[in-house]
Amino acid sequence: MNGEMEQGNSRSALLSLVASMVIFGTIGIFRRHIPLPSSMIAMMRGLIGMLFLLAVLRFSGRKISRAAIRANAPMLLLSGALLGFNWILLFEAYRYTSVATATLCYYMAPIIVMLLSPVLLGEHLTKKKVLCVAVALAGMVLVSGVTEAGFSGGQEITGVLFGLGAAALYAGVILTNKRIHDISAYDKTIMQLGTSAVLLAPYALLTGEMSAAGMKAGSALLLLLVGVVHTGVAYWLYFGCMGSLRAQTVALLSYIDPVVAIVLSALLLSESMTAAGAVGAVLVLGATIASELKTQEEGK
Repeated sequence: MNGEMEQGNSRSALLSLVASMVIFGTIGIFRRHIPLPSSMIAMMRGLIGMLFLLAVLRFSGRKISRAAIRANAPMLLLSGALLGFNWILLFEAYRYTSVATATLCYYMAPIIVMLLSPVLLGEHLTKKKVLCVAVALAGMVLVSGVTEAGFSGGQEITGVLFGLGAAALYAGVILTNKRIHDISAYDKTIMQLGTSAVLLAPYALLTGEMSAAGMKAGSALLLLLVGVVHTGVAYWLYFGCMGSLRAQTVALLSYIDPVVAIVLSALLLSESMTAAGAVGAVLVLGATIASELKTQEEGK
């Protein structure tokens, strides 16, 4: 009975992770119509997402568990800080290099998690997981378009370093969340989004991007939707499932996010998608599915 319950919880967590990745993958469609700098949008995402989850708790009659937050305070603050700085470094990567190169560097995070999880979390690294992440990474090379875009100039190495730094921080978010225990997904997400919003505020101010001038009602509504759905709901699903899944699984399935983004941009925004990109999307999705299919050796 316990085994069946654990399997059910794991399946539910897996579905929550996939759902969060699909939601994250659609944010580009909405971001295209919000005339604000990326850092301002990210800060508002954290703030709106936090306020939305606080409102959900209030209207549902639930209360934040101060005891659980105090018990996990160091890891909560650290993961929130890693999330905020991760966004900042990714924005800087976009400033110095192409979106394709920055995206590819950013999605080195699963490799970092794969390498560190046996040491930091004691997770067994199977040959199948290594093969799947290698296939997914090859798919990401094709999806990102970096092979066609190439290097654009002398500042490229700076952008690459920022992208790799963002990847390291993203890996840190995954690994840190595995050390947060006995706290609800609501409390965890509220603390992490709040911390990231606080960190992004001075960054947006220092870069001169703390402005919402020219915002129209339609754009404001889209920003609210991004804050509620793509941040509050998505990160609640994302952070809430981590306790029931291996860090390697979370890392590998994160590749679903960029694939969804590329496919939707081709379907809804009429952006070109090359044959190589289509092959890459198939490789990524195939690898993520194969990674979760149990073999006889792994047990049923």
